[in-house]
Amino acid sequence: MAQTAKLWVLDDDASIRWVLERTFAETEFQVRCFEQAGELYQALETEQPDVLLSDIRMPGDDGLEVLRRLQKQLPELPIVIMTAHSDLDTAVSVFQGGAFEYLAKPFDLDEALAMARKALQHARATPIADTGTTAETQLIGDSAVMQDVFRVIGRLSKSSVSVLITGETGTGKELVARALHQHSPRAKQPFVALNMAAIPNELIESELFGHEKGAFTGADKRRAGRFEQANHGTLFLDEIGDMPLTVQTRLLRVLAEGQFYPVGAHQPVSVDVRVIAATHKDLKLAVQRGEFREDLYHRLNVIQLKLPALRERGDDIRQLTQYFLKSVAQELDISAKVLSADAMQALMDYQWPGNVRQLENVCRWLTVMAPGQTVQRSELPEDILVPAKVVSEPQPESVVNTSDGWSDSIERELKRRTTQHDVLNQMSEELERQALVFALQKFDGHKQKAARWLGWGRNTLTRKMKLLLT
Repeated sequence: MAQTAKLWVLDDDASIRWVLERTFAETEFQVRCFEQAGELYQALETEQPDVLLSDIRMPGDDGLEVLRRLQKQLPELPIVIMTAHSDLDTAVSVFQGGAFEYLAKPFDLDEALAMARKALQHARATPIADTGTTAETQLIGDSAVMQDVFRVIGRLSKSSVSVLITGETGTGKELVARALHQHSPRAKQPFVALNMAAIPNELIESELFGHEKGAFTGADKRRAGRFEQANHGTLFLDEIGDMPLTVQTRLLRVLAEGQFYPVGAHQPVSVDVRVIAATHKDLKLAVQRGEFREDLYHRLNVIQLKLPALRERGDDIRQLTQYFLKSVAQELDISAKVLSADAMQALMDYQWPGNVRQLENVCRWLTVMAPGQTVQRSELPEDILVPAKVVSEPQPESVVNTSDGWSDSIERELKRRTTQHDVLNQMSEELERQALVFALQKFDGHKQKAARWLGWGRNTLTRKMKLLLT
């Protein structure tokens, strides 16, 4: 293949440089590698690449410093940051620094190639944004699904567009809303949160828009509503699906016109507020049922951010558990509890219907109730242990040996192969091939999701695809 684009790689890890150089060797990219930023700067004096892949943590100038420098020198150059420290603050710093994208290590080599091609296409179309600032957050997670959330927050860090956060109860929608505010141009202005489900219907209008003195019985003085309190900042409306239709009409007018009338007022109040809404309900279904205004839905749903359930974030449970145990211990001024390997495995096997909020409550319960410093599996709450017991118990013979069960199919296949050799390896390979094809079809070719479902790493999935499907 003719090499028509220059790809430069900056990484102090020789093995990463070696792998990437060989990965791109037979593509349209001509690869040049650098160990230190100084070498890169020197090379830029005589030529420049089409795409740059840079590590973030290196001796001397790190990836963020390289970003800052090249944004001034070559603002049109797309830079992809590679990092093994893929938390939210890193993602925001990367995007605010002007990066095109980032790759969380360890990454799939096919993903790296696709990212480089996407960056090249982008470079030939539009420039990249300027730098900015970062802020702290409590969002935690190294899983692929949380990296997607971090990417969205990072990309929105210079915007004040409306965002609709969806996901199950307890997934951390308010934390994400706060992160969107903290990493926005409105970060120094108020963040005001209001839960629609926690307010009686007759008081919602007053809560949102305020009221004048004497507007109703008990209104002995003027009160500013949440919109007025959040002026120039962010208003987070949680459980927006529970908002009454009459209030939805008023909210739509505020979003469209930027002004409202407090209850009992004759003069409008003008505000500049970014609205972030959240719900665990299916608002499209609510629109179809006439329970939610379609025009309001489209006004709020400029960007939709769907939060994953905790059961989809298995890789994060250990990290979240350690964080919650430590924070509760600090709150109570005691030593943090630790979990035995069996106890931690039980938490990772549990389905967490209450999501992150439930995990936090379990950690709080363990900190107070577990007798020892190391929590054993038997000391976990009963509702955590029961599902694990059910799964671990052997199934009745009548279930295992049903005529259409998988065990009968395996037995028939073994009998069919009695004259062959190396039967187990052959059958294992066929099973892996069928499971791989099924997983890729199930997740529409999304490798990360397929790998997670199969219990493989992304590199394992790529290797198996080459071995079994080519």
